[in-house]
This record gives sequence, structure tokens and C-alpha cells, in this order.
Amino acid sequence: MTLRADARRNRARILEAAEKVLVEKGTTVPTEEIARAAGVGIGTVFRHFPTKEELIQGVFVARLHRLADDATRLAEGPDPGAALASFLRQAVSQGEVKNALAAMLTSAGVDLHEAAGEAQQEVRRALGMLLRSAQESGAVRRDLRVADLIGLLAGTSRAIEYAGQDAAARDRILSVILDGLRP
Repeated sequence: MTLRADARRNRARILEAAEKVLVEKGTTVPTEEIARAAGVGIGTVFRHFPTKEELIQGVFVARLHRLADDATRLAEGPDPGAALASFLRQAVSQGEVKNALAAMLTSAGVDLHEAAGEAQQEVRRALGMLLRSAQESGAVRRDLRVADLIGLLAGTSRAIEYAGQDAAARDRILSVILDGLRP
């Protein structure tokens, strides 16, 4: 079913507000607070997302779509090596939020791979394009695969979380990973 333009706008506002509020206050935040932040009534939130788990899943999937869009846009740039590094920096900087959303879904009993569905495949395809371009330009080692890169992203995101607010440590961790990608 295709949504009317106003319904699409409301859904987008709800997802944007929900992401911000959930990141700031966690999953215990009342849905009414998310509705207020989005500037819609609670009924509008529930029409789009009948349960809080579906709302959190919607936020998680929307983030994956944005990640795929970013990778696709960067893959079209003039410097594939710099584009991949930029994507990795951006993805890692957002990893803490993604991990928190994933933990919220997992604790609610949601299967993340099933929840992410097509969005996850979209990220893999876009990341594949970005990686191939960087490899063909000679900026990245040729033995690296998309699955390897995703594993590195996940591990680096966790390492960055572990570093906490120490910006220098976070930068060093990311630099080590980026250095390891070079041929």
C-alpha cells in the first residue's frame, strides 16, 4: 500500500524524532514523548507503528537505508580510497547509536537479520560498490571482501565505544583499521 504524501511526511517525522529521543533517553521513553517530539498525535504514531518494537525497528531500518545511500553517493566520487575511508569514519561514528538500537531490538526478542531485511542487503550492495572502486583504484587491498569489511566495522564500532570519550584513542583505533586496509 502506498502512503499519501502527508502520511509519508508524518512517518518520516516520527522516525526522525524517535531516533533522537530513543538515543537520548533509551527505550523506556513513553511513546507519547516521541509523538510530541514529532509534532503528531499518539494515534498517528500507532497507525504507523502499532508497537514500540516496530517503531524501534523502523528507526533501525531507516538508519540502514541512510547508510546505504551514503555509501552509494560516496562510490560515485572521484577518489575511491578517500570515499571508503570517509564512509568507514562515518559508519563507525554512528556505530554506537546503531549498536544501541540493535540491543534494544534484541532485548525485545526481535531477530535483527529478519528485521533489517532488504535494508541490510542494500547496505551490502552499496558497500560492495564502494569497496570494489577502492580496490580497483589500488587504495585498498584486493583480498578484502564485503563480509570482512562489515566485521571490521562492527569490531571497530565496539572498540570506539570502549575508548569512551577519549577522542585521541578513538582516532588511533580508526587509523589502525584504515592503515590495515591499504595494500
